[in-house]
Amino acid sequence: MAPKRPVWSGSLTLGLVTVPVRLYSAIEDHTVHFRQFERGTSDRIRYRRVNERTGDEVELAEIVKGYELDDGDYVLVEPEELDEIAPGRSKSLDVEAFADIADIDPMFFDRTYWLAPASSDYDKPYSLLLAAMAKTDKAGVAKFVLRGREYLALVRAGDGVMLLDTLHFAADLRDREKSLPDLPEKAPARGKEFDMAVDLIEALTEDWRPEDYRDSFTDRVHELIAAKRKGDKVTPAAEAAEPTKVVDLFEALQRSVKNGKRRGKKEKGPQLSDLTKAELDELAREREIKGRSKMKRADLERALEEAS
Repeated sequence: MAPKRPVWSGSLTLGLVTVPVRLYSAIEDHTVHFRQFERGTSDRIRYRRVNERTGDEVELAEIVKGYELDDGDYVLVEPEELDEIAPGRSKSLDVEAFADIADIDPMFFDRTYWLAPASSDYDKPYSLLLAAMAKTDKAGVAKFVLRGREYLALVRAGDGVMLLDTLHFAADLRDREKSLPDLPEKAPARGKEFDMAVDLIEALTEDWRPEDYRDSFTDRVHELIAAKRKGDKVTPAAEAAEPTKVVDLFEALQRSVKNGKRRGKKEKGPQLSDLTKAELDELAREREIKGRSKMKRADLERALEEAS
């Protein structure tokens, strides 16, 4: 596999220490993307840029941006005018301060990148700063420009590599009281329901293992595509659970705690999503699941989960 191309190159500056670095995307999109077609045909649907008054298509070079005012009028802005006031392609990632990572609300986090030294000539200062951040469990707060946009960023220690998280600015976060005015008022945290809810959380607590969690919906989308390609019948997913009624809250919590404790006592084996279709068939046979021979992968996983 060819090495990843950096999305940004510049220098990480901390006081008088400057280390040339390269930024690489650490996130990969696995979303299934679709094209649009007219139903009953193989004709693609495409979009055109058209003048809403004349209906004529407009070339991209002839399009300018418009900002709508309160009175409905627009201020038109040329692309060159935006370029003139833009901060430019910054080559500097200046750490302005350090903060405790635990003090930063996860709401501020946006996207994660790897920050690697530009060459082996800078391995020593890079490794020194990486070790110091890991030792103090602190992260550097900085601003930089990527693709013509200024970002607030957090530089922190990862496993053998620096990580850079782009952050939302404070002004980007909505005011909770204005956006959600009808939230329930805080109630006293006591009573048997509260104790049972705490017990439920404790019963379901386990070590964080991100590899245990898969995008099962995307897996099922791939299975849907494969089934339709073969002309097979598509099995719908199970209905969502009904909301818990207030009168049933204690009973629901009590049963959930028991189920959670039973699950915790079981020896944790491989996740169903990690098994092959043949392995799922074999496991279904051992558990004597009826109708298993006609089940597709998604159905087998559901049946095995319900039988566990």
